[in-house]
Amino acid sequence: MGIIRKPHKVKLFIGMLSKDMEHMRRASTRLKRVFGRIDFESDLLDFEHTDYYAAEMGHGLKRKFISFERLMNLDGIYMIKIATNRIEKALSRDGKRAVNIDPGYLDMSKVVLFSTKDYSHRIYLGKGIFAEVTLYYKDGTFNAWPWTYPDYKTTAYISIFNSVRELYKSGI
Repeated sequence: MGIIRKPHKVKLFIGMLSKDMEHMRRASTRLKRVFGRIDFESDLLDFEHTDYYAAEMGHGLKRKFISFERLMNLDGIYMIKIATNRIEKALSRDGKRAVNIDPGYLDMSKVVLFSTKDYSHRIYLGKGIFAEVTLYYKDGTFNAWPWTYPDYKTTAYISIFNSVRELYKSGI
């Protein structure tokens, strides 16, 4: 029988998607109030891998990642997705999101994303929230799975997560 142990704390990150940088700034401000000081902020990245959000948010979307200094306990971590959904709704206009907020976490071996959508590679966590391991760490870098979103497979995203992992590593 294995010994039950408390898992290590993890590093929270948020991927924001919008065509309006003011909405991203507002989202960042609200996220800081909830999760604390931001210790990493990526450059803006063009979001060109799908038009999934075009009907709701328009074209010319940009992606930005941020991570937070404070490490998080895994117990009840799915509540982060519920909190970010509330922020999305508060920033919505005319029933459409102005900013998409995608939370996740990383540790030394993986990047995990939260979702409200079930699929074969996702695990139910509670309150309508699922999680998937999107990237795994091997040979000195994060790597994609067959189900990894195309943008998360890019060298730009991988580089971001490797940088955030280094921040995590220095804080544990």
